[in-house]
Amino acid sequence: MSGSDPELGFGTVFHPEPEPARNGPPATLTPGHLRGLPRRRRPGMIALAAALIGVGILASAALYHRTDHQVPVVLVTATVPAGSVITASDVGTTTVVTGPGMQVIPARQLSQVVGLVATTSLQRGTLLVPSELTSKLTPGPGQDLVPVALKPSALPASGLAPGDQVLAVATPASGGSGTGASALARPVAAVVEAVSTSADQNGDDVVDLLVPASLGPAVAQQAATGQIALVVTHRIGP
Repeated sequence: MSGSDPELGFGTVFHPEPEPARNGPPATLTPGHLRGLPRRRRPGMIALAAALIGVGILASAALYHRTDHQVPVVLVTATVPAGSVITASDVGTTTVVTGPGMQVIPARQLSQVVGLVATTSLQRGTLLVPSELTSKLTPGPGQDLVPVALKPSALPASGLAPGDQVLAVATPASGGSGTGASALARPVAAVVEAVSTSADQNGDDVVDLLVPASLGPAVAQQAATGQIALVVTHRIGP
C-alpha cells in the first residue's frame, strides 16, 4: 500500500479546540510567593481597643488634676496671738493641691482677711481657715475675757474649741482640807473664746473664757489659785 487509505482520502490532522476564555487576564504568580489572604476585622477587637484608649484618656486627666492642678490660697506668714487683729504683714498667698473636705480661704479673698480677728493662735507657715477668724472684737458689751490656766489632765481628752459652752467651777484645795474661802459661790456659765496651742512655762494650757462682766473678777481670782475646773455643757463642733 502506498500513500493514504483510499477510503479516507487525504490524511487528517488533529486540531484541539481552544479552551473558553476566562474573565479578566490570567493571574500571574511569582514562583515561591503565595497570594495573601484578605484580613478580617473582628468588631469585638475594635471595640476593646476603643475602650482601652478611652480609659487611658480618663486616667491621664485624673492624674493631671491630682498632681498638677493647684489652687492659690491664703497663708499665715507671721505668728498671730489669739484675739489679735490680722494685718497685711501677717498673711500672704501660696498654692496647694486641695482635696475633699479641705478647708481653705481662696487667695482672691486676701484683702477681706485683713482687719479680722484671730479666734485662736495662728502659726507662721500654716494655711488660714475660716473657723480661725471672726469679725467681732472680744469681749463685747457686758462681758469680761478671763484667761484660765489648767493642767492638761483637767481638760477633756477631746479638747476644747472656741464657742464651746462651759461652767467654771471652784475645786477644793489640795489635800481636800477645804480651808480658805472660794471666790466663786456657784458655777459660772462661760464661753470658750480661745485655747492655747502650746503649754505655758508651767506646762499648763491656757483657756480664754468669756464670762458676765459682773463675775469676771471672781473667776479671775479663783483661776489665780489654781483651784478651778471647767465642765463642758455644749459643743459647737460636729
